Amino acid sequence: MKRAYKYRFYPTEQQAAELSRTFGCVRKVYNLALDTRTRAWFTEQRRVNYAETSAMLSAWKRTDELSYLGAVSSVPLQQCLRHLQSAFTAFFGKRAKYPRFKSRKQSRASAEYTRSGFRWRDGQLWLAKLTEPLAIVWSRPLPDGAEPSTVTVSRDAAGRWFVAILVETQTEHHPRADSVVGVDAGITCLLTLSTGEKVINPRHERRERKRLARAQRNLTRKEKGSANREKARRKVARVHARIADRRRDHLHKVTTRLVHENQVVVIEDLNVRGMVTNGKLARAISDAAWSEFRSMLEYKTAWYGRELVVIDRWFPSSKTCSECGKVAESLPLHVREWTCRGCDVGHDRDINAAKNILAAGLAVSACGAGVRSQREPSRTRQPAAKQELSDVRPMEIPRT
Repeated sequence: MKRAYKYRFYPTEQQAAELSRTFGCVRKVYNLALDTRTRAWFTEQRRVNYAETSAMLSAWKRTDELSYLGAVSSVPLQQCLRHLQSAFTAFFGKRAKYPRFKSRKQSRASAEYTRSGFRWRDGQLWLAKLTEPLAIVWSRPLPDGAEPSTVTVSRDAAGRWFVAILVETQTEHHPRADSVVGVDAGITCLLTLSTGEKVINPRHERRERKRLARAQRNLTRKEKGSANREKARRKVARVHARIADRRRDHLHKVTTRLVHENQVVVIEDLNVRGMVTNGKLARAISDAAWSEFRSMLEYKTAWYGRELVVIDRWFPSSKTCSECGKVAESLPLHVREWTCRGCDVGHDRDINAAKNILAAGLAVSACGAGVRSQREPSRTRQPAAKQELSDVRPMEIPRT
């Protein structure tokens, strides 16, 4: 399988200038091709393919206005046209929105080099138009005998430079594990496992909130277009990068441990996009990064020969008693511990949900069916909201 290894590198002044020039040309070619394809579609109802835009690129280089496009490597320019073709294919296949123009102020700039645009020798990487190899910080080694097929150079909003090296590797299937686990995602506790373990939520954004607010206030005081404003913008970007790096590092450690220790991992299909519309919880939900957690589990289970089961988002995991299976009519969010009226067993809300997620996931894995809420019929033949009796009562804590 193909796998990308990302490293940080520190370019020289000449390399930084050449790569910045390449980023600008890539953005220009992408926008020109997108504008051409958009005009052709809305005026002539005609689709322009990659071959036509590639011929246009050759014509653009011969004009006086765009002659500077010939000063950079042609490989990243051709690759951005391929990316645009993929974007239109996804759009017409109703898998994505219409492609958007790239802005000069975008947070990340990148350029992709295929095999003809770089040279790899003795662990050193030369890019086209650059006379010196990149000073890469090898934080981890590449697989033995790996030969890069694609190299992507990028610069983030904080001014940091990265290179992603795509190589062909063997699938790393771990020995089969005997354990399975259900995972309930939350805010107070980032993850609650069906084993009863709770993973704390570091709340990285809240820890850096004062520093971020101070940097943002300093940015607003700077005159637009000035050098001082650019410095202040970099400071804000560095705080955001610090938060994102810490969050990603913590998620990597947690997901790697889950995948290594369990053969089957079961999670819920959370509607994160809908959840963040809640103004009171949007910031905390975004800081928890549930979508990134799921994406990490998806590719890591594929890497290591594990199974990821995603149950239906409407399954009432919190309201279902994990002992007798009775479904409560309501369970407000502030109730963290409750007692089932069917079997009189006390539950921790999150641990109970994780156990139900595991049971539902194993059922899905065994029979391949979806999991939907099986709501009990009303005993009073009235809507659930009008029933006077509830199947859940808060857990009674004995007084000492």
